[in-house]
Formats: sequence, structure tokens, C-alpha cells
Amino acid sequence: MRELLENMVEESRKFTVQGKLADYIPELVKYNRDDLGIYLIRNDGKEFYAGDFDRLFTIQSVCKPLILLLALIDNGEDFIRERIGVESTGKPFNAIMDFSQVEDLREHINPMVNIGAIAMCSIIQGKDRDEKFQRLLDLTKKLSGNESIGINQDVFESEKKTGDRNRALAYLLKSYGMINEDVEDVLDVYFKACSIEITCKDLANIAFVLANNGRAKDTDEKIVSKKYTRFVNAILMTCGMYDGAGDFAIRVGMPAKSGVGGGILSVAPSIMGIGIYGPALDSKGNSVAGIKLLEKLSSSLYLSVF
Repeated sequence: MRELLENMVEESRKFTVQGKLADYIPELVKYNRDDLGIYLIRNDGKEFYAGDFDRLFTIQSVCKPLILLLALIDNGEDFIRERIGVESTGKPFNAIMDFSQVEDLREHINPMVNIGAIAMCSIIQGKDRDEKFQRLLDLTKKLSGNESIGINQDVFESEKKTGDRNRALAYLLKSYGMINEDVEDVLDVYFKACSIEITCKDLANIAFVLANNGRAKDTDEKIVSKKYTRFVNAILMTCGMYDGAGDFAIRVGMPAKSGVGGGILSVAPSIMGIGIYGPALDSKGNSVAGIKLLEKLSSSLYLSVF
């Protein structure tokens, strides 16, 4: 398996030249465009890795399934379904769409695009923004099995300084009554969530829990309920790769979530959890070489759910 992964990484690395770094967040330009790594954890607990698997990078939009999971834990599935839609938007992840003729915004957004994730941040429980984010960070640590996870302060400041489009989305939510708190407080949780710093191994551990109905790898503890992991996996399948979700479903066929930091979390239900890092992005904000690598892996190990 190790040799297979190493060969796949090197075969896929050549595609990094087709991508570009997320230069609209200045700190992310410091990443190495040619990096590519993978870490996978099988259902039997065995772990395999190759390439630049130990690089630290910020989670960015891969935080969205974590935000959704905590919102589900806090409020239940019925409440979430009342607050937000589950259909793919077919639009870029940060799109400001024309809602001028829309009476109810909820059915037109989902938790895997920015506007939906910001809405989810507003319903995480906590007395203030610090407690809300700490609870999200604690969940991330528990799912990943890594108590040392924290945020990259420089990336957080960069996100906050350049996040005007997300502010526009948050104020749009507020105008529809979907945010009641101070917009900057909600955005503080969201920007910090995007700035959580992790590795491929951390993503693989999180994906392992999602692949195994909420069960932790080492302790067999039930971290989250099966119905919530099913809900999250379903959203990842249909909406996790932005407006490239349909093509990804055909080529790879697994629930997955990408982020502009280059990370991809992918779930092979009842088989394995997968974490990938490749910061060179395509026009949709997904890792170019990372998708190629996942496509090869899925084909070789028959991981597609279809």
C-alpha cells in the first residue's frame, strides 16, 4: 500500500503546475505549490501515507462539515433542515447570488458554501464567540485525536482583514433574519474555524470517524451519532466539492470536502478515512493534484460508492 501511494503521489504531482495558490488570502501564497501528500486510515486501524503528508496547513473550508456536525449536535437534524437547504447551489463557494426575488433564503443555500457555513456558526451554542469557537476547536481535537491542534494566528488576521465578501454574505443573512447576533462576532468564529491548522493525518482521522458511523479509531468511543454522520456524509456527497461536485462524483465517487488551503477530506464509508494536501487549486477552489490523486486511489481500490 505504501508503494502504491508513493507511486500515485508522484504520478499526480505533475498536475500541480496546472493550479495556483489562493492569493486572495495573502498568507496562503506562502505555501509551496508543488506540495502533495496523502494519509489514509483503514477501517481495521492500519495507517498509510506518502508524499508531503506531514505539512501543516490551514483547514479553510474543510471546517464546514465540522461546523455542521457541531450545529447538528447542538440543535438536532430537524432544526438544521428548517434553517438551511441541502441542495447544491451550482455556484462558486463564495458567490453572492441575486436573491432579490427570494422570500426565503434558506432553501437556496447549503452548509458547504460560505453563506451556509456562516449561518451555521450563528447557531452553535455558547455564551459568546470565544466559547463557540472553543467548542468547535474541542470537537476538531476529539475527532482528529490531536490535542495540539490550534489556529494559525497570521492566517486568521489575514482572513479577517481581507474577508469583505464574507462580511457581505453575513449581512445578507442578517437582513433575512438568519443571524441575530453581531455580524463580526459570527464572522470571528468562522474566520478562526478556517484558520485551524492541521495535517493530512488529522483530516484522515476526522474522515475515519465519518466513515465509521461516529466511532473513534483507537478507543471505539462513539463520538457522534450515526444519524449525524450520515447527514454530513450525504451533504459532502452532493455539495462538498462546490460547483465541481457532480464531476467529482463521477470521477471519484466518495463524500469529500475541499478547502482553498489545499486540503481534501474524503470518506470511504465503512472502508477508510482519507486526508490529502495539495495547495495548487483549480478555478473552482479545489486541489488540482489532490483530485487526480483521489481519482487514482478510488479507481485502484474500488472506493466509489456507485
